[in-house]
Amino acid sequence: QVQLVESGGGLVQAGGSLRLSCAASGSIFSIDAMGWYRQAPGKQRELVAAITSGGSTNYADSVKGRFTILGDNAKSTVSLQMNSLKPEDTGVYYCNALEVDGTGEYDTWGQGTQVTVSS
Repeated sequence: QVQLVESGGGLVQAGGSLRLSCAASGSIFSIDAMGWYRQAPGKQRELVAAITSGGSTNYADSVKGRFTILGDNAKSTVSLQMNSLKPEDTGVYYCNALEVDGTGEYDTWGQGTQVTVSS
């Protein structure tokens, strides 16, 4: 099993920056991709950014050019650098680890960390 522990988040003014970090432990060798999702009040959880074990990245259109996902395989961590934050970036951010094997796909979620961007 994989366990995820998130850190970072908080309150920031629009235009500011924050950095989220997620540390994975347990069966980390089985992780195929890690990413960050967010959920705003009254909205569905959505993908923000993801990175595969090979280093390929994927971003939501709304964050391209502002957010950067970084993976450190040696430390089993993934970070999300968020710049030029906007009020619409507010939400609970969740770290995700995806494992894919012959039996299917398995998601592990962190506990979530609140990001609030004030206007």
